[in-house]
Parts: sequence; structure tokens; C-alpha cells
Amino acid sequence: MATRNTTTSKRTKRAATKKKRTAQKHPGPKPTTVLLVRHGQTPTTGQVLPGRAAGLHLADSGHEQAQIAADRIAELKNVAAVYSSPLERAKETAAPISKARGLRTRTNRGLIECDFGDWTGRQLTDLMKLPEWQTVQRAPSTFRFPNGESFTEMQTRMVDAIAALCAEHRGETIVCVSHADTIKAAVAQAAGTHLDLFQRTVISPASITAITYTAGGPIVLAVNSTGRSLTELAPS
Repeated sequence: MATRNTTTSKRTKRAATKKKRTAQKHPGPKPTTVLLVRHGQTPTTGQVLPGRAAGLHLADSGHEQAQIAADRIAELKNVAAVYSSPLERAKETAAPISKARGLRTRTNRGLIECDFGDWTGRQLTDLMKLPEWQTVQRAPSTFRFPNGESFTEMQTRMVDAIAALCAEHRGETIVCVSHADTIKAAVAQAAGTHLDLFQRTVISPASITAITYTAGGPIVLAVNSTGRSLTELAPS
């Protein structure tokens, strides 16, 4: 019996050693760091729900915020690509970032704002009076904007877009300029937080949120960063 157990133990050790060597030879995809940048301030930020309506540009303060974000990202040794939501305010925020890195901005529709449907363009003070507003804040996973997108669809679309970009940029750092709700939804997914809690996260204009996507899962490095040097960000 002892001989049989010893033989089994040796086989188990050999199998474990072989598995370890295989893992070392094939470590899996290299991690990709994604810098999620919210667009800068617009003339209606905090007042109107602009959604996907065309023609909304950055305010002067928004351009200043975008330049600060660009300066911070310029500190990094390497950024492989800059992607942006197709909306004007996002592309205008991406422009100085691309310029600082010597890159062109690539538009990616997966990064676009949530489709707020009939709520698009309405004053936030008016929307807050609606009974549905409490659902948006407390149980967003159950809500679909009238003639628009649901929060769940928005999160899936955003997460899928990031996953596709990570697959294209293995081992690199990329910038994705998007919107508050889409970035909050991406953070919730990366942190393993239920979508119903995503409203607890604040994403300020031109803030930078950094997530490293590894073979073992996402690592959230920073959320809503507006001042700290990005060169200090690393998994602990």
C-alpha cells in the first residue's frame, strides 16, 4: 500500500511540474491598461441630459481640462492608441491627448454615451421630479430609457468595446475617451460591483480612470483621478 501511494504521489508531482512548466511557456495574454477619460466640461454639464444629441462642444473650461488630462497622460512612457466616442465633446477632449502622443484619434462607437431616448436634452431638474428618477438612481439595472437604451445594454456594449480593444492592444496602454455613465458601468464590471450600485461612483469631467485587464481579471488602478501623477499607478 505504501509503495502504491508513493508512486501516485510521484505521478502527481510530475503532473504538477509539467503543468507549471507549460504555464511558464504560455503565460497567457499580456495585460492591457486602459485609461478611461471622461470628456471635459460643456456649457450644459450638470444641467441638461445631452445624451447623443449632436452639436454639443466643450466649454472653455472643458478645453483647459482636456489639456490637463493630455499633459498627465504625456508623462507615461508609452501610449499605443487613443480612441474616442463619436460625439463632439469626446473627440475634442481626445484631440490634445492624441497631439501630445503624436497619434490620431480613432472613433469607436462602442464608447458612445448611453441612448437616453425621450429624455435626451431635458433639464435634469425636471427629470429629478419624475418617479422613474428614483429607479434610475437605486435600481438602474431594471430601467430602460423611453425609446432608448437600458443601463444593462449600455454596460454590455461598453464592456464589449473595451474587451475588443484590449484584444487588439495586448501588453499596451490605450486611452478611451467616453462619458460618465459608460465609464461608471465599466468600473462596476471591473470591480465586480452590481450595476445597481454604479451610481455611487463619481466620474468628473476630464477625470482619468485606469484599469489593467489581465488574463486573471481586471485590476482597478484609479477611479476619477484628477491630480495624481499617472506614473505612480501600478498593481499592488
